[in-house]
Amino acid sequence: MLLTAAREALEMFHEVHVDDDGALSFRHGDVPCAVQAMRLAEGLTVLSLTCVVAWDLPSDPSLAVSAAERAGQGLFGTLGVVHTERGMDVTLRYAFPAEGLKAEPLSTLLMLVVSTASQLRNELLAGTGGGA
Repeated sequence: MLLTAAREALEMFHEVHVDDDGALSFRHGDVPCAVQAMRLAEGLTVLSLTCVVAWDLPSDPSLAVSAAERAGQGLFGTLGVVHTERGMDVTLRYAFPAEGLKAEPLSTLLMLVVSTASQLRNELLAGTGGGA
């Protein structure tokens, strides 16, 4: 039910795919995103939105510090930096109770998060001279 509301909210702005596991996936510009619903307790279901901001960035300590500083400035989401064999991957995650939200307020909240992810992607790629 909650994922249906999220899908309707997202479809105001994006083409949304329903994955085999029921999760929603979509792209905001160059940023792939996924939405899942989790029931934590009776009457408490949350939506979890994950955006892959950038991947395979150079493993540069100053870039990681910059991403961490940027994460502290955000109201909508937690920034994660994962070091891989190919460099660094950056994600933005946001989970929130969403039961009872109508489509328009829900779409506003989701768009705040994904637009932050896109802005962060642009900032990170400008700092690395391009890349993923």
